[in-house]
Amino acid sequence: MIDKVKAKVEALLFTASRPLSIKTIAKIINESEENVKLAIEELIKEYSSNPSKAIDILETPEGYEMIVKPEYREYASKVSSFSDLSSGALKTLALIIFKNPIKQSEIVQIQGNRAYDYIKLLERKGLIISKKVGKTKILLPSENLEKYFGMKVEEIKKQIEQYIK
Repeated sequence: MIDKVKAKVEALLFTASRPLSIKTIAKIINESEENVKLAIEELIKEYSSNPSKAIDILETPEGYEMIVKPEYREYASKVSSFSDLSSGALKTLALIIFKNPIKQSEIVQIQGNRAYDYIKLLERKGLIISKKVGKTKILLPSENLEKYFGMKVEEIKKQIEQYIK
């Protein structure tokens, strides 16, 4: 029984262009949320414990998604941008990583009002953390960011510095 549920969940996560919540998956495959959660937990164990798999399943605030393991991303990027972030969102993220911490108001001064949308997206994806301070927010990279990119924030910052040069 659970193997069929697992197969359905795996198919959905593989083809989805965005993270999917347990509730959404359960509704699509007509299963209980409990069975979907169990299936996802088993899939996560299977993918993370098998070094021959190039895929991981990541939990974000938006839901679950399949990602390419960091050591295989250079190959995947040759046929797909594999990034679900726009160039504007990536620029916002680079500012947050580079200036860590940074005020939201500073990013808006640099990027304009579109920055608010980019910041909301990055928060939804769990890539940044925001803390309310007075009339603005302080933005910081999250632990999820390191999982998403497969490297420490300091390594990402070094790559940004090299790109700037």
